[in-house]
Amino acid sequence: MDVPLAERLRPKSLDDFVGQSHLVGPGKPIRRMIENKKVISMVLWGPPGTGKTTIAHIIAKYIDANFVPFSAVAGGGVPEVRKIIAKAREDYGLFKKPTVLFVDEIHRFNKAQQDAFLPYVEDGTITLIGATTENPGFEVIAPLVSRSQIYVLYSLDEKEIETIVKRAIKTYPKHKFEKDAIEHIIKNANGDARTAINAIELACSIALKVTLRVSEEAVQRKAIYYDKKGDWHYDTISAFIKSMRGSQPDATLHYLARMIKAGEDPVFIARRMVIFASEDIGNAQPTALVVATSAMQAVHMIGWPEASLILAQAATYLATAKKSIASSSGIWSALADIDEKNLDPIPLHLRNAPNKVMKNLGYGQGHVRYPWLVEKQTGKKIVQEYMPKNLRGKKYYKPDWR
Repeated sequence: MDVPLAERLRPKSLDDFVGQSHLVGPGKPIRRMIENKKVISMVLWGPPGTGKTTIAHIIAKYIDANFVPFSAVAGGGVPEVRKIIAKAREDYGLFKKPTVLFVDEIHRFNKAQQDAFLPYVEDGTITLIGATTENPGFEVIAPLVSRSQIYVLYSLDEKEIETIVKRAIKTYPKHKFEKDAIEHIIKNANGDARTAINAIELACSIALKVTLRVSEEAVQRKAIYYDKKGDWHYDTISAFIKSMRGSQPDATLHYLARMIKAGEDPVFIARRMVIFASEDIGNAQPTALVVATSAMQAVHMIGWPEASLILAQAATYLATAKKSIASSSGIWSALADIDEKNLDPIPLHLRNAPNKVMKNLGYGQGHVRYPWLVEKQTGKKIVQEYMPKNLRGKKYYKPDWR
């Protein structure tokens, strides 16, 4: 029987292990535990393909223990636990050989099944290592949690996946791999080492030359041609913004979907929507800026994939909102005048007069602080100039919506 590539590539030592440096790096808890040969029961909590099973194997090897896998999915129950415990006692009594009981998907065991481990964890008959993708605070019984150390594992980053993919490729010396095919597999592994390895194995079973098309078949996901630093990046965000500007929510969602599939930074997309809300909507619908800013804050906290829902809501709101360039055109025009015209002095009555000298020079003299209030109280129109002399009568802000 052929051994799966993922099993053949399973690291035998911590030095070969990729990822989870916060646990197995120099001076970190699991490495120190192994080096001191004082291993306690633990629950490894993290996404699939992050090394939970491998860490358990390595621990057993380093402390020269029997490694006994036990799975709820395979139908393991209390009677089988008793058999394992009996064997563990025998091995330790006769050979001083400890037993590491690796319980995969421990969250799938019911309370009675989890209770069965307790006495043997307490008396040291076994070292229990549970693996779960679910929060152990909810899915593992409290007595077992209190007798174990909880360690959190994280999805691997693309650099770590790349290291693993390169190892997998070396096992196929007769195959040729195109660069974009490898990149597609790395990107679509989503931090799961096993997914990446399985994709390499499947791709190599399909063809001797692994092209992008072959890698698409292997991961069952179409590649999106999108260079985050090149034309595709700028063209797509440009089309996205122009679609919102043209009040086309369907096209807006299409280009948003392209960016989502390509793994674009969600905060980048949201930031552009905040700019759009002021530049293209402005005071025609002031709530647009509130929506866009809230969306940017939300995607920053949440990230992919749920951020796609927030971006879609905000983008369609902006696309269907009333449009106005009055405020943005106004500031551009004002800035142009600053560059092109002489800056006449600020009218004296608008200037601050913090001392007697300035007051004697006429600073602040004759200024009506609340003209709208005086008009309301007296019924008389207050005429007060605010522009420098050479810009009197200049109009920057021209409301352009209905």
